[in-house]
Amino acid sequence: MTTSIERAGGAGEGSAGAIEEKLGDLAAAAGLQRIHIVAWRDLDDPEAGGSELHASTIARAWAAAGIEVTVRTSSFEPGPVIVTRDGYRVVRKSGRYLAFARTALSGGLNRAGPRDALVEIWNGMPFFSPLWARCPRVVFLHHVHAEMWRMVLPPRLARLGEVIEFRLAPPVYRRTPVVTLSESSRHEIVDRLGLAPANVSVVAPGVDPRFVPLPANRSTDPLVVAVGRLVPVKRFGLLIDALVQLRNRHPRLRAVIVGEGYERPALEAQIRASGAGDWLALPGRLSDDELVELYQRAWVVASSSAREGWGMTLTEAGACGTPAVATDIAGHRDAVVPGVTGLLSARAGDLAADLDAVLSGPALRRRLGEAARRRAAGLSWDATALGTLRVVAAAAGAWRAR
Repeated sequence: MTTSIERAGGAGEGSAGAIEEKLGDLAAAAGLQRIHIVAWRDLDDPEAGGSELHASTIARAWAAAGIEVTVRTSSFEPGPVIVTRDGYRVVRKSGRYLAFARTALSGGLNRAGPRDALVEIWNGMPFFSPLWARCPRVVFLHHVHAEMWRMVLPPRLARLGEVIEFRLAPPVYRRTPVVTLSESSRHEIVDRLGLAPANVSVVAPGVDPRFVPLPANRSTDPLVVAVGRLVPVKRFGLLIDALVQLRNRHPRLRAVIVGEGYERPALEAQIRASGAGDWLALPGRLSDDELVELYQRAWVVASSSAREGWGMTLTEAGACGTPAVATDIAGHRDAVVPGVTGLLSARAGDLAADLDAVLSGPALRRRLGEAARRRAAGLSWDATALGTLRVVAAAAGAWRAR
């Protein structure tokens, strides 16, 4: 069981070869030749988000170090059942919700193949791996879901989700090491789920090196950018309201909300009703290069989310020298250093005022943007892959000791 708090540090753990050697040595010492990951969704899923990006980036790094990594997720149409991506294998079976039972059954009957450790990604609904996985286990839990159940489910199902999260699952996971993304998320996991503090480690997500500043790209007009799935927890409706207010003070304001999701029709209707269609865009998903360019052009990146484990879009934009304005929630409190790399809005209604402060103050904007760039330079995916593998290796050692 891990008792330390791991952090992703320094802009790098060394060259690509050096990090692969470190990961490979750590895995070999712990007897980790094959690691299975069970998750709700795969990176290629149309509804994939930050959790899937996080898992796939770690899987890619582990695979590059010689570890045999298999990721099992739910299926989606028209995606193939089995794919190989970046050196690791993905198995996508069962529908969106049947995947939990099928994964447990397959794992319990050892049909998924041999494994030296299992990583479960607890994204709302758990897989209850401690009940069926007879091997070292680690859980990636980005944040408590809490009110998210009521945002997306009918009342009775939402109540069931809350009972599972707060009452049924915690006793099952009381001895399982947990990895989360931020210190503030760790506090919530300990306080609200009652998990032992010594079992919850923090490993911050990294920032891809492609996110770099390019001052020449900065927009001449005020530009606010937000990125995320178009789903209730992101509360983009609140952000749109704030942007409409801002437009009165900044008549040349432009805004872009990047992402896709089932709330698109409602958000499009809100934009039309506000008369914002000629300056507020919903372009859907963008390519990696398009996203980098948009962060470089933006004056500020915004997040109105109700729940985040970290807020990777905020540090990605920060790496491009773009400051953040975000809601003051767990996760955001680590991704943003208040008053240093951006502003945290204590209430959703404060978003407009805080965005206005950054848009109206060029000196403040430059200071926050430069600090955000320096902070993001200290976050690397190499460190994230190494920190998470250390927790898995510790779990393997504890398993052998028992």
